[in-house]
Amino acid sequence: MSFVSPLFLWYFLPALLVAVLVLPRSWRNGVVAVGSLVFYACGAGAFTFLLLACMVVNFVAGTVLEPQRWGSPTTRRPLLIGVICFDVAILLVWKYAGFATQQLDFLAKVFGGDFPVLRLALPIGISFFTFHHISYVVDIYRGERPALRNPVSFITYIAMFPQLVAGPIVRYREIADQLPQHRSHRLDDIAAGFPRFALGLCKKTIIADSLSPMVEACFATSANNMTFGIAWLGAVGYTLQLFFDFSGYSDMAIGLGRMLGFRLPENFARPYSSVTVTEFWRRWHMSLSRWFRDYVYIPLGGNRSGAAKTYRNLCVVFVLTGLWHGANWTFLVWGCYHGALLIIERAFALDETPQGRVPRIARRALTLVLVVFGWVFFKSSDIGHALTMIGHMFLPDFSGLTDVVGAALTHQRLVILLAALAVVFLPAHPVTGPLLESSRSRPATSLRVGVMTAGLAYAAILVANGTFSPFLYYQF
Repeated sequence: MSFVSPLFLWYFLPALLVAVLVLPRSWRNGVVAVGSLVFYACGAGAFTFLLLACMVVNFVAGTVLEPQRWGSPTTRRPLLIGVICFDVAILLVWKYAGFATQQLDFLAKVFGGDFPVLRLALPIGISFFTFHHISYVVDIYRGERPALRNPVSFITYIAMFPQLVAGPIVRYREIADQLPQHRSHRLDDIAAGFPRFALGLCKKTIIADSLSPMVEACFATSANNMTFGIAWLGAVGYTLQLFFDFSGYSDMAIGLGRMLGFRLPENFARPYSSVTVTEFWRRWHMSLSRWFRDYVYIPLGGNRSGAAKTYRNLCVVFVLTGLWHGANWTFLVWGCYHGALLIIERAFALDETPQGRVPRIARRALTLVLVVFGWVFFKSSDIGHALTMIGHMFLPDFSGLTDVVGAALTHQRLVILLAALAVVFLPAHPVTGPLLESSRSRPATSLRVGVMTAGLAYAAILVANGTFSPFLYYQF
């Protein structure tokens, strides 16, 4: 079930909100937990049992990882390592075993042999609920938050449908205080959360889905027909499509969480306004960056042990970041590419905002171009295709667009593409989502009115017509 499907918008969400408002407050976690499992089962089917099995293991482990239960870290550490290995093993088997056996089969064929390739369907949201489980047990082990004794509250945290499938990644410490059954819930939450949800729906259906056919046509162009114009149109189009698709999902998730009485962390803060790649990663998919910082980068030593180890830690983090997004060499190259850019910025003291208006504009333009090149690897089916597109981006020609790409670039999509480009030129602050949700200023009020009237009406028409596609991050 998708946030942009009629089943969700017309039936599931209204029924859940009515249940949360009407039933006693002490039932609300139960309503959210049951509704979330139903939501997941509609899309994942039998994989719901895998999610439940992982939840049982981590819930039981959490109850015995508290410092009060086992005072000595040396006593608790083996259990922590064991449960993390269990979580990671589940992720490795279901997400990476097929990729690994494909590489072994390739090597075997080089030497005239053969190796069986394992083909497993990818459980929806496995990367996200794995990270939630690891956050839960680690935060308990560190004594930052107590373990949950109520299994319903635990299910509410792990399976909460707004963030279960595609984030934001909610660290346990960020939501632990919101999980007790006495949590209040007011109509004010719905009044604040629904405009945020509507903003995300507009981003997804009006902008991201409109750009999708054009982007697909560009990236589907063969190497023989690829041109300078097609390569740049596809790269820029995907840069905008991915942002409006993923940030739209995050807006919808945060808005849904707010309507249910939860405050989920922000995930985007105008990333294409960044002046450096380092700043880009403080603004893009922020919940993932914070997760890797707290549970990988800092435990490895962070930047406390000299330049060499800092660069090593950055390499580890961005190799894992690339692989986290998918079992494909293109994601690994994309992660290494961004890791290398961060290391270069740090090594040459380029990670700070330059002084002066002209240097800032130049660095902002350079950062955006570097990010666009990276998205070509992220989107491409293989490295060869990505290199072909990037090669044409460096070789201006006057070949124009093929008939297929020209047909996909309708006048409507061209207007939407140009309007979406405005996000590139906006200042870094304020960020639209939080402004829309909480500000009472005149611009914020005008934006709310626009989103809740013309924007929401047009988005609803698109949903009713079936002109929507799955969220891009559903595949991760």
